[in-house]
Amino acid sequence: MNELMATLEQNGSLVIYLLIDMAVAILLLGGIRYTMGFIGNINTKNELAINDNFAYGISLAGSVAAMGIALSGAITGELAGSYSVELIGMLTYGLIGLLLIKAGRYIHDKFALPDFDKQEQILQRNIPVGLVDAASVIATAIVVRAALLWAEGLGIKTFVAIFCAWIISQIMLVMITRIFEWRFSQNNAISFQTTLEKGHMALAIRYSGYLISTAMSVTAASYFVVYDAQSVWAGITQWTIMSVILMLALTLLTTVAKFIVLWGINRREEVEDQDNIGIATVELTTSFAIALLLMALMA
Repeated sequence: MNELMATLEQNGSLVIYLLIDMAVAILLLGGIRYTMGFIGNINTKNELAINDNFAYGISLAGSVAAMGIALSGAITGELAGSYSVELIGMLTYGLIGLLLIKAGRYIHDKFALPDFDKQEQILQRNIPVGLVDAASVIATAIVVRAALLWAEGLGIKTFVAIFCAWIISQIMLVMITRIFEWRFSQNNAISFQTTLEKGHMALAIRYSGYLISTAMSVTAASYFVVYDAQSVWAGITQWTIMSVILMLALTLLTTVAKFIVLWGINRREEVEDQDNIGIATVELTTSFAIALLLMALMA
């Protein structure tokens, strides 16, 4: 205890930076619920505590987690140089992260899953759709965090770099959705989105794994590119190319890993026909594990 107190006394400024960061983070995390309610014209208290809408709770939980992930990329601590710079940086990047996460949800609704009204399905207690919604915002936040860590400063070029990285992530998430849909349609007489709308939990879990692992591969791609404010477009181009390469590598590696981990099990039949949540969860964690290993290797 004495050693802890001595450390805090020697690093008093670090404690103040910590208080600033945590105050901003808690403020923004608390604002997520009310922002969702305001944008969707929803009484969040009714949905969460009176109607006991689990799907809405899962969707909100995803947004809270996403905000925390994005904010973790904005913290600089003593590197900021002053308390005011850290406060401005946290607020600015936090609000940017919030806007990009909300915009990412809109893109996912309109371009990745346009065949049904996701918010309406969530209000109708469709838990699989709520899970997919949570996964989509978490995936967006993972890339936003990577962009915040990659870019430096508070200039226009920094914001351009962050926005471009966000665009890359949205394109990749829509691409992986189209690939997922195509593969599903090869084996089934019903579309992926219709199946999801009908409340297919195992399929939602599998798809969520694809979304999050794809975002992690885009993050891994950022490790190859050194941020240079004088050549932002060159860096973004390199990031895009590496993202495609790593997404393909991720797809190949996860296919092999799932085949080995679930040897002797007909994954298509178990997940798509029997709604086997256990098998789908193993697939999700396998995708996550391979993506995590790719990130560690690239770093």
